Amino acid sequence: MISKETLLEVMLENRQEVMRHKVIPRNITIEGFDRQVLVGVRRAGKSYILYGQIQKLIASGKTWDEILYLNFEDERLAGMELSDLNSILEVHARVSDKRPMLFLDEIQNVDGWEKFARRVADNKYHVVITGSNAKMLSTDVAAVLGGRYLTKEVFPFSFREYLAINGIDSKDRLLIATTDQRALLMRHFEEYFQFGGFPECATLPVKRDYLTSLYQKIFLGDIAARHRIENIFALRVLFKKLAESVMHPLSFSRATNIVASTGVKIGKPTVINYLEYAKNAYLLLTVPNIADNLTGRITNPKYYFIDNGIISILALDIRSSLLENLIALALIRRFGTKDAVYHYNHGIEVDFYIPETETAIQVSYSIAGSDETFDRETKALLKIGERLDVSHRIIVTYEEECIIEKDGVSIEVIPAWKFLLTWISQSGGE
Repeated sequence: MISKETLLEVMLENRQEVMRHKVIPRNITIEGFDRQVLVGVRRAGKSYILYGQIQKLIASGKTWDEILYLNFEDERLAGMELSDLNSILEVHARVSDKRPMLFLDEIQNVDGWEKFARRVADNKYHVVITGSNAKMLSTDVAAVLGGRYLTKEVFPFSFREYLAINGIDSKDRLLIATTDQRALLMRHFEEYFQFGGFPECATLPVKRDYLTSLYQKIFLGDIAARHRIENIFALRVLFKKLAESVMHPLSFSRATNIVASTGVKIGKPTVINYLEYAKNAYLLLTVPNIADNLTGRITNPKYYFIDNGIISILALDIRSSLLENLIALALIRRFGTKDAVYHYNHGIEVDFYIPETETAIQVSYSIAGSDETFDRETKALLKIGERLDVSHRIIVTYEEECIIEKDGVSIEVIPAWKFLLTWISQSGGE
């Protein structure tokens, strides 16, 4: 039981916290519907989206009498139970006689939160909820909420957002007009490529320490502690091996064998659980094989990390993996996590296939220095057209650009920075 005095103290201090931050607008809006759930990895910027919306409301003439923000990560609220949630409304009523708009941050820490969320929705409150666990998207939770909320997934910064927070307008036509401007763009791209887009990390001069600390928080807090994992070493080995093999499909059996090869005793059911925990914490995302049956899509996907910075602190000499992970994130951010982005692996291997746009994409750090690489990537893009509907064929590289005409088919070779800033936008993204 959390006392009402503690709730009031936290609530009033949270007001100050919301207003002291300068918020960079994201390519995510929470306007247009009165009840929304934002879910994504820890530190992806969900709280800042709430801060921005509240600051906007205050600037438009609303007051704190009409707004209730509560951060459930505050240690003073540890142990909060479902029965405590109604006290939030009672405490607000102590300081205001107005019905509040509710902004409830990281509410997944309270078991059964969805029941409270449904009740305030039924009572026509304006509610925005955030959480860092993909279980908030589960069918069980959706059944309780009963279609009363819109759900949006929040990812770390896109490259366009990363440039914006560093003071660069990515829509400026003169961005690459001179050598100096092009060099500035590529310097920021290389930072984004290596260290990812976690918002708080984006402007730090030294990023590795922040990323290491954040990874430990996700690894130890959101995964190990939450699920009472005792074999921390096995968990650590599993994630390190995943970071080293981002570009390859990974079955449960192979993942188990990889970990076991290091001398760790672990069973396949345990590995399956560990992978599920990592997905729930948004540390890992999966891209299934469109050529597989339903079981194969679940049990033998490619695994990608939520941010390139995590891979950089787990593995060495992995620039090709970083490039593919970067493109995977961009495609998932644009098209979604549910039956939208696939790879193809049946006789030929194609890194990504997007049914919505009939696009096949290969990712290769370079195709210029190896005839073998050139032939492998182009042949697969030609072959896949015999098996799936393909209107666009693309090879994303680190910096090479050209058009390949082969067997009457055009293949666009595009550098990754340009793919992120132009192709994603042209496909209806940010």
